[in-house]
Amino acid sequence: MRLLGVDPGLRFTGWGVVDAEGNRLRHVANGVIKSGTGELAIRLKRLHDGLMEVVETYRPDGAAVEETFVNRDGQSTLKLGQARGIAMLVPALANVPVAEYAANSVKKSVVGYGHADKTQIGHMIGVLLPGATVDSPDAADALAIAICHAHHITARQIVEVAQ
Repeated sequence: MRLLGVDPGLRFTGWGVVDAEGNRLRHVANGVIKSGTGELAIRLKRLHDGLMEVVETYRPDGAAVEETFVNRDGQSTLKLGQARGIAMLVPALANVPVAEYAANSVKKSVVGYGHADKTQIGHMIGVLLPGATVDSPDAADALAIAICHAHHITARQIVEVAQ
């Protein structure tokens, strides 16, 4: 099963693709979509177009997006929510089911600790996906989201078989 993880951000949206077979994971690709500067609508379009290219190129069977946390600046939270909407819409337009995970759940799934920092996440990406070259913390976070989704899907499949 091919899974896409998306770490939404207005400036930088990380993405990562992994293949999951049972409890085995294989790195496929990762990267960052940069929205640049300028009008919000144009920046959102750049995110949309970039994610469309990723979905069309890698054809995932499932996708996962990190849930938004509310920060102190309401305007920033709203803009992040709009970028997150794009991250959820693009796979949905391609009929790819989209799951959502809280940041703490992603960290706990990958590192074993819900308050892990980016260094710890990066290290575990290297352990879980040997040979993967990840040049950005945003892409590493996206791969962590894909890995979290793979773990949850595997757990669901085990439960379904047991029933």
